[in-house]
Amino acid sequence: MRIGILTGGGDCPGLNAVIRAVVRKGIGEYGDEIVGFRDGWRGVLEGDTVPMDLRAVRGILPRGGTVLGTSRTNPYALDGGPERVRETLERLGIDALIPIGGEDTLGVATKLSEAGLKVVGVPKTIDNDLDSTDYTFGFDTAVGVAMEAIDRLHTTGDSHHRTLVVEVMGRHAGWIALHAGMAGGANVILIPENPFDVDGVVAHCQHRFDSGYSPIVVVSEGAQPKDGDLITTTGEKDAFGHVRLGGIGQQLASLIEERTGREARAVVLGHIQRGGTPSPFDRVLATRFGLSAVDAVHDGQSGVMVALRGTDIVRVPLSAATAKLKLVPAERYAEAEVFFG
Repeated sequence: MRIGILTGGGDCPGLNAVIRAVVRKGIGEYGDEIVGFRDGWRGVLEGDTVPMDLRAVRGILPRGGTVLGTSRTNPYALDGGPERVRETLERLGIDALIPIGGEDTLGVATKLSEAGLKVVGVPKTIDNDLDSTDYTFGFDTAVGVAMEAIDRLHTTGDSHHRTLVVEVMGRHAGWIALHAGMAGGANVILIPENPFDVDGVVAHCQHRFDSGYSPIVVVSEGAQPKDGDLITTTGEKDAFGHVRLGGIGQQLASLIEERTGREARAVVLGHIQRGGTPSPFDRVLATRFGLSAVDAVHDGQSGVMVALRGTDIVRVPLSAATAKLKLVPAERYAEAEVFFG
């Protein structure tokens, strides 16, 4: 069987582990030929490929990013895009496609599978916001990076008697902020699911100062105040219509400094959360996803995504996985609120 593989959307730790697993199992157990498409859906549209043999995946397990490259190309935003995808796959003799990505990449995969193409998806997002899977790889690494930053900021904050506002990724879902904030002992955690009260945030910071320590505020990039607008750096949108976010951390730090009379600084972790070597959890999860995806292809399945349920890898409909985002439930946020102030 000739299997195509691609990585789309934002890069994250663990992508190479999936690629390695697909190649090792596909070639080693099934005698497949694996064809890599460069830079996500762009590679499929343009027929830009690279052969993925055993030699190509040696040594890539601990590497961050993706050896195939990635992009935010959307075939459905281009005239004749879906037809070009189909033509490329037919011309190259691709029997099945394994796209690795988040809501946007797998949203395209869902439409292609509904159009009759054989597709098995692998969930990837550091935001952990894909539905139908307990965890996505990349999330654990991102949380670890953010937590280490928070650990380091506690001491410098206390030394200078200042508030430190840590802005982390999370456009619509606050999973990174929630987990990193709880693990790092943050005094306030702000997430997109719960519009925050500015007076309440300032009160928590002042209470922390009154106790003799300095506050750490962790905020998702997509968080917003009650009755306020989403903070954006530009009005630019990507191929999937997403506005580039950022700036909430600095806005919040300025407000806290003004209201408390104490110095406040913003720290934007940004793409540091995406880069670097994956954690052991992410390496294992990504590897298991890759192995299961190859099995699903050979079981004749299509329009499915491999997913983690408990400790088991299962298959779920792509349509269900991409129908809605997995958001932080109120009860999980209530757990974190116990430690505010």
